[in-house]
Formats: sequence, structure tokens, C-alpha cells
Amino acid sequence: MAATAPRESRFGQLFRRGSLSRRMLAVSALWIITLLLIGGYALERTVGRIIVDGFDERLRSVLTALIATVELGPEGEIRLNRSLGDQRFQEPYSCLYWQISMAGQEPLRSRSLWDRALTPSTFDASKEPVAFDSDAFQGERLRIVERDIVLPDSPIMLHVQAAQNRAELDLQLARVRSTVLWSLGVLGIGLIGLAGLQTGYGLWPLRRISDQIAAVRSGAARRVSSDFPAEVSPMVAELNELLDHTEAQAEAARMHAGNLAHALKTPLAIVMNEAQGQTNPLADTVRGQLAIMRRHIDHHLARARALGRRSAVNARAEVWPALEGLRRAISRIYPNVTIDLDGDRAAVFHGERQDLEEMAGNLIENAAKYGAGRVFVSVSRTEGPTRFIEILVEDDGPGIAETERGRIFGRGARLDTEKPGTGLGLSIVKDVAEIYGGSIKLDSSEDLGGLAATLRLPAAV
Repeated sequence: MAATAPRESRFGQLFRRGSLSRRMLAVSALWIITLLLIGGYALERTVGRIIVDGFDERLRSVLTALIATVELGPEGEIRLNRSLGDQRFQEPYSCLYWQISMAGQEPLRSRSLWDRALTPSTFDASKEPVAFDSDAFQGERLRIVERDIVLPDSPIMLHVQAAQNRAELDLQLARVRSTVLWSLGVLGIGLIGLAGLQTGYGLWPLRRISDQIAAVRSGAARRVSSDFPAEVSPMVAELNELLDHTEAQAEAARMHAGNLAHALKTPLAIVMNEAQGQTNPLADTVRGQLAIMRRHIDHHLARARALGRRSAVNARAEVWPALEGLRRAISRIYPNVTIDLDGDRAAVFHGERQDLEEMAGNLIENAAKYGAGRVFVSVSRTEGPTRFIEILVEDDGPGIAETERGRIFGRGARLDTEKPGTGLGLSIVKDVAEIYGGSIKLDSSEDLGGLAATLRLPAAV
């Protein structure tokens, strides 16, 4: 089993580059912001237009009142037959003004204008009142509504104007913009948050599939559950079928390799027996080559079995009982060797017990064979996103020189040729450990002075 990288948090998955959640949230946020900007602009313009129209309507009412009260006096002068009711027209610089102009005469102005005058413009009397902004007064922007009129039974054209300071109007428009801005901002944040929740909830089944695949890989489950929405159920079914197919293929490959190895062993044994009775150079050559062939067969048969058993993703093996059994078996072979066990008794290997026993057994047997009488085996677990079991096998023998430790893992490599063996032990241990995503490391034992072999294997959840 290959080592898995640390799993990201949900937040990290959401904002990881290339994340499906990030793409969906980005599209939703872009669409929401675009619509809110367009809607906010249209709303601000519409409400602002209503406020301005209301402001102008009040000035048009003043203009209508002026037109209703204006008349020409006996000497042709402009005058009002009654005063306008708003007191602000009587207060100097009150921000509300009116003015009536006629060619050849001084304009008639409200008292609120005091020493100032509105600049008259020329308009056609047949047109409706016209509203516009003016900066004629320093420090005071005005909104002016004006029109030309002709009094009944008189050829004289009068220019009537009503004006008011824009400060109140601008304040109302600013309030509208502010209200639209913060309300749509809050709405946008809420909608984006809702889109995030919808994305998270909608993609939750995919995250559940990821979790269950991790559980299958770690051995906590054998297959992915079928309890998913209809949209992803076909994918889950295909995934389970793929797992079944892969497991069946691995088992078939293991069986074929095993059958081939066993089929070759019988004729090899016959040839070896025939060669044993001969003493000529040809017989010596045949025996040497047959030994090489047997080592290759044993090695690849061990790999094929391990690969086949590795396909059982829910395999679990308790480490301590397996080591206890190995200690009893090896102690009978080497009765003068003391084998001590220590460490984590609850450790569980994510794999087949037969493979665990083959790897640990090779290490313990080598320690008993090449040591001086003491073997110490300890078990520990490493914590982290991917948990491992470490089996440390130490002996009090001569050890292995650091320069020779890499060569010893080669198939058929033996540093001590006087003792029986094929030289396949460490090579098989290394290959089977790597099949499971583990490793083996050789070092010097600090306590016993001999070799220290550390077997690192994945732990079951």
C-alpha cells in the first residue's frame, strides 16, 4: 500500500486550485455580483429619479402659484396680487427663491434673494416648465424650474423662475445610494454564503465517496457503500465493480504464478536429483544453474503470493500474536538463542498475516542464525496522517558493515556462505514490504551491538 499524503481540511479543499467547489462558488459569486451591480445601479437611478421628480414637482407648484398671482400694475409694472404662503420667501438666503423677469424692467424677486438675482434664460412660452441645476450662486448649488408665460390680454412675455438649494436633494440621494449599497452588499454576502452552503451540501456525497475510498484503502471497509443519491449511485456501482474486477485479476495472476512455479519445481527437482549423482563438470554446472533457477522461482512465487493477498484491501493481522508464534517456532530451531519481545501489543498490520509472518520470520531467523545467542524484538506505532507499525529486530552478532547493507538485499546475496540458506530472505522481505507501501532499514544495534533491522509496515485503522 503506497503511503498517502496528509489529507486536506474541508476549508483547504474548498479553496484548493482546481477544486470543483471553488469553481462552482466562483461562478455563483461572479453571477450574483454582476446581477447585484446591475440591479443596484437600476434601483439607485430609479429611486433617485423619483426623488428628483418630487423635488421638481414642489418647485413647479411654486411656479404655478406665481403664475396664478402675477399681474401687471397700472403703469405696466410686475406685481403679485397676493403673497405666497411659504415664510421662507421672506427670509434672506433661506434657500427657497422665486423671480419674475420682463424685458425692459427690473425683475421682481422674492425677499429671500436679497441682493442676488437669478439669471433668466429664454424659453418658448408654449413649452412645459424646464428644470436644471445652476452654480450661479457661489457656494450654493440651485435646482431651478422656469418657463415663459404671456398674461391674458397682454402681449408682454414674462419669465418666471422658482429655485431651491440642492443640499436637501443631494442628502436624500446620498442616503439612497448608501442604503442601496449596504443592503445589496449584505444581500450579496448572504447569497454567496448560501451558494457556498449549497455547493458544500450538493458535493457532500462526493466527499463521502472520497472518505469511503480512503476507508477501503486503509482496510476499515471492503467496498464503498451504495447509500448515495441517484446522481452518483452509478459511479459508486462502477467503482465497486472495478474493485471486484481488480481483486479477481490479482487473485488469478497469483494463482497462475503459483501454478507455474509449482509446475517448474517438479522437473527441477528431478533434474537436480539426476545431477546429484554425477561428479563431472557438466553436473556441477547444472546444479549451480538449477540453484539459481530455484531462487528465482521462490522469489517470484513469494512476490506473486504477496501481490495476490495485497488485493484484499480489508486484510488485517494482529502483530503480537504473530510474533509470539514466530518466537516459539524459531526457538525450537535454535534452542540456544533467547528471543525477547516488547512493545505495543495492540498493533494491527494492514495486510495478510502470512505475509507479516514471512517478513518478520525472515528477520528473526536471520538474527537467531547469525547472532551470538540474543535476539530482541520490539513493536511500536508512529502517529500521523498515515500510521505505520515499526518492528525492530536486534541481535548481538557481528552485524553488517555499512558498505555491505545495500548489497545484502540483492537476490541470492549472502555474506556468510558457510551457513545454509538461499540468500532470498532479505530480498523477499524488502519486496513484500514495498508491495504494502512499507520499507526495511538496516542499522547497528546500540544495545546488543549487532545488526538492527527496522521493518516499517502500514497500520490498520
